[in-house]
Amino acid sequence: MSNKLNSQFTLPFGGPPVLACGAWLKNTTCVTRGCEAHVSELIGDLDSAEACRLLDETVARLCDGVTIEIVAHDLHPDFYSTQFALSFAAQRGLPTLAVQHHHAHIAAICAEHGFTEPVLGLALDGVGLGADGTAWGGELLRVAGADFRRLGHLAPIALPGGDRAATEPWRMAAAVLFQLGRADEIARRFPEQSGAATVTAMLQRNLNCPATSSMGRLFDAAAGLLGINEIQAFEAEAAILLQTLAQGHGRVAPMDGGYLIAQGGVLDFSPLLAMLADCREAAYGAAVFHATLAAGLAVWVIRAADEHGIRHIALGGGCFYNEILLRDLSDRLDAAELHVLTSRQPGDSSISLGQAWVALQTIKQQGN
Repeated sequence: MSNKLNSQFTLPFGGPPVLACGAWLKNTTCVTRGCEAHVSELIGDLDSAEACRLLDETVARLCDGVTIEIVAHDLHPDFYSTQFALSFAAQRGLPTLAVQHHHAHIAAICAEHGFTEPVLGLALDGVGLGADGTAWGGELLRVAGADFRRLGHLAPIALPGGDRAATEPWRMAAAVLFQLGRADEIARRFPEQSGAATVTAMLQRNLNCPATSSMGRLFDAAAGLLGINEIQAFEAEAAILLQTLAQGHGRVAPMDGGYLIAQGGVLDFSPLLAMLADCREAAYGAAVFHATLAAGLAVWVIRAADEHGIRHIALGGGCFYNEILLRDLSDRLDAAELHVLTSRQPGDSSISLGQAWVALQTIKQQGN
């Protein structure tokens, strides 16, 4: 998907015109016309009045000459894109459809490939509101058109300070140290962070520490534990630094026993994180981190594929911009004779396409 206006996808079937309003970060919108899906240029993060105004103008342009019949949006009620969708629909008396963020990630890949059979979707990103109201981001889903089922997720980690933890990897490292029973190390390991003692107390009291299953936050925790990055200057800085160090070091073997798959399909990388907490060489630690992630994720996915009899695996979410993770995981899944589907744009700019695809599948399902 390019950033040009009206990137066009040909879908395997059509339906009434759909407007999909996308996510909060890297927003795009999408309008369907018959078997065609038209995705807008990248509008960007909806954190300014200018970006919100651009969304309004972009929808007006995409909808010119089209009579929309259903409006799809993210599950999160506070996103401007959600509020716009509900207002747009209410003014016209149209039905709306809330689509869970990670379902949309996987649906976008299916739409891009014109794939209509059930898939296993591995959605790895920073955050998306889950169907249970918690912060998701490391999800193994069975996706069949309009429906999805959560088969497993990464072991939850606390977010001390909520959203602030997403920009300060030292907080994620602190959460891991607390989880490992090493809370007494937090203030000592992060002497430049004046809030270290407060964060320790927050974790001990479970105060403003919502849980997340996010792979993005796992990357942050690893960067904080290795001393690579304590506060991010821009989105995904910690993950980019980790990848750069790992590439510079070269390939290594995964850590033996670096992960556990617990009951309920929970993939837990606590042993790997404990090793990183004691690792003296950041580049080596970054390389082992990537290798072990790929190994654990592959075993997790292969088990689910065998259990559910599904051979197509869709890899979506912003974490798949990571070249090492995408390459190593794809190689392992290929070796297991699974068919890997990926996206040209795995991040949130594809969410609107996924929302539109779920809406069309919902309409088709209701008509049968």
